[in-house]
Amino acid sequence: MSLQEQVLAAFAPHSALALSVEGFRFRPGQTDMALAVANTIENGGVLVVEAGTGVGKTFSYLLPALLSGERVLVSTATKTLQDQLFGRDLPRLVATLGLSVRTALLKGRGSYLCLHRMGQARQDEAAFGAGNSRALARIEIWSQGTKTGDLAELPGLDERSPLIPLVTSTRENCLGAQCPQFRACHVNNARREALAADVVVVNHHLFFADLAVRESGMAELLPSVRTVIFDEAHQLNETGVQFLGRYLSTGQILDFGRDMLAFGLQLARGLVDWAQLVSTLERSTRDLRLCFGKAHSGTKLRWTKASPEQIHPDEWHDALNELSQACRAAVQGLTTVSEMAPDFVRLQERAEDLLALIEFFSHPCDPAAVRWVELGTQLKLVESPLDIADAVRSKLLQPDAPESTQKSWIFTSATLGDASGLRWFTEPCGLEQAQSLQVKSPFDYALQASLYVPATLPKPADQAHSEQVAALVARLSPIIGGRTLVLTTSLRALRTISEALQLHLSASSGIEVLAQGQLPKRQLMERFRQGSLDGQPGCILVASASFWEGVDIPGDALQMVVIDKLPFPTPNDPLVEARARRLELAGRSPFNDYFVPEAAVSLKQGAGRLIRRETDQGVLMICDTRLLTMGYGRRLLAALPAMRRIETEFEVVQTLEAFTKASTMD
Repeated sequence: MSLQEQVLAAFAPHSALALSVEGFRFRPGQTDMALAVANTIENGGVLVVEAGTGVGKTFSYLLPALLSGERVLVSTATKTLQDQLFGRDLPRLVATLGLSVRTALLKGRGSYLCLHRMGQARQDEAAFGAGNSRALARIEIWSQGTKTGDLAELPGLDERSPLIPLVTSTRENCLGAQCPQFRACHVNNARREALAADVVVVNHHLFFADLAVRESGMAELLPSVRTVIFDEAHQLNETGVQFLGRYLSTGQILDFGRDMLAFGLQLARGLVDWAQLVSTLERSTRDLRLCFGKAHSGTKLRWTKASPEQIHPDEWHDALNELSQACRAAVQGLTTVSEMAPDFVRLQERAEDLLALIEFFSHPCDPAAVRWVELGTQLKLVESPLDIADAVRSKLLQPDAPESTQKSWIFTSATLGDASGLRWFTEPCGLEQAQSLQVKSPFDYALQASLYVPATLPKPADQAHSEQVAALVARLSPIIGGRTLVLTTSLRALRTISEALQLHLSASSGIEVLAQGQLPKRQLMERFRQGSLDGQPGCILVASASFWEGVDIPGDALQMVVIDKLPFPTPNDPLVEARARRLELAGRSPFNDYFVPEAAVSLKQGAGRLIRRETDQGVLMICDTRLLTMGYGRRLLAALPAMRRIETEFEVVQTLEAFTKASTMD
């Protein structure tokens, strides 16, 4: 029986899958996608699949991958999705199909407890205060029982905790085989399990980080698998450019200085003036930051000439030279004690790597890349490729490789553009020659969802816009007891809307306003889902950035999604500018070929939060009148699912009241 025949049998109405998986329904689109994946696995090549929300794309690629008997690498967008895939979807399918398959989960170093650095943190306990000392004690107790060392297993540990960098390793500070805890190392154990597994689940960040530096791990794993699947592939390009470029941050330098001081005082006190070395390093790092004066956090400065814009070249190069001299002094000091402990050898290598980066950023930018400086809690110097096309063609697809070594590459997502050829995705990813398939969502959007674009709101650039959005949400959301997700295009709008909602909604409404940043994302989502249980009023969650995608809230907990503005790329971002300029030089329209498609994809992602199951109902409200007044508005509306259009606020009220009546009758 061929793989495609096995797939058809597995998705049949009375198969083991249909009988044992709760909620399983036969979906023609799901089977079509699975057959295309099976064909690619059998014959090799590249397949790009856009599978609308509700198709069941996870099973569509996992089932043929498991039945094929091939070694498979699956990469997804986030660690949360990784955990879901490994902990829920994979075991369920393996058990249902009755297969004997070894699976493994592999994350980046920062996800695993480093036993050596945990011990060093305890010795330097005074440096991080009583609160973190208690958290460290919890980690130490947990470390005695964990098998994986994956910090995601530790309940109550905030992913934003400042303690995490102190008890995890990075490529820069890992001691490798010289580490006294090498045999017990959780990172190495995870890699060994991955090398022995039939199916390995990774994330895009790990994939590209490893591809960029070719360190052990993925670089060892990739040649041994014949099938590679990228889920949530719409994030590949933006993730890839982060790792295929080069960057130097003041955070890297200060972390190095902190480690040098800690290890120096613990292992070689009095042999080198460690305090002086670190003081000089910190001063030169501070002077580099002071070149930019009082520039606002979040600013990105173009860097097209000898120095970043607004900075005199002489001042800039003097600051870089001062930093270079401080790193050279650190190298010299570490050389004198390098034989005393492997920690000093690694610290010396880190100092030399920092020197190399300073030298790199002292020379002109690669003509095929873009360079800028980012100002935030730290200063970051960045040089990035414009996309990942060249890297994908040369490092992954390798078209000149012998036929016997060619792999099967599958790329899938619910959103890969607004055009039939999926050019938005395939062009920057170097996949123009790939076979493509688009599978529509099985949801009846015309019946399940309504779209409202308020025509009377101020223009998005008007200062009153965010306040008016909040007032509108405050009028409508109490009808359904909260149950509203407000997605913003900026942190400023997030703050304004969430604060205004607090003022508009009385305490008697019982509706809680949640805002991104006040709690870790996982806790916010749990609170939002719980908000509507037992007939209690639900919540309004105001969020930006990562909440536009990967958020799954099925059922009555979410009945309205509000998008404040059209999510166009920031026009003055250096990377966006460089991409637009490249299109201009090619005789193309940056607005039509870049800005509108980017907005269409983000809009589809945000809208995709509303309907997650066949029984869901909801209203999508997009508070941007440009959808009605500008020519490109028709293109963006066409990119959305075909929802019923609502013209007035009165109709919205009627629709929301109907939801309430329906839930009362249930």
